[in-house]
Amino acid sequence: MADTWRFEREAALEPEIHVLAVDDNLIDRMMIKKLLLNLACRVTTVESGQRALEILETFEPVSMEEIKFNLIITDYCMPDMTGFDLLKRIKATCSLKDIPVIVMSSENVPNRINRCLEEGAEDFFLKPLQPSDMQRLREHVRSCTNIPGHAFMSSI
Repeated sequence: MADTWRFEREAALEPEIHVLAVDDNLIDRMMIKKLLLNLACRVTTVESGQRALEILETFEPVSMEEIKFNLIITDYCMPDMTGFDLLKRIKATCSLKDIPVIVMSSENVPNRINRCLEEGAEDFFLKPLQPSDMQRLREHVRSCTNIPGHAFMSSI
């Protein structure tokens, strides 16, 4: 009984990883949300780069300790604002630039992938995600837990 209480108490002390998932396709948003929930993340989904910026500005932190989103995952091909444009806007905003951004696309265009990585994307995933991509995604989520004084649950 004491071991169960200790585990629950330690789990409650874990930092909550909050991911902003951006995709204009409802099915893709639902799929990435499900994958992230399986990695014990809190997930907010939005349908456009513009909506993502609105939410990020609403939650704009004063310092790194106050960041409300630990990771952003965005589709590349979206109407009005591409994932690349969203990435550039995030990296150009002092209070947001340190949030890791992962870009995804169903189109394998090497020039596009390189531009995103050069602009500061942490990674680029091709859709649909493959089992090997899940390990990379898990590692990105783990890297978001590098908060002093907190350990990451080994079950993820």
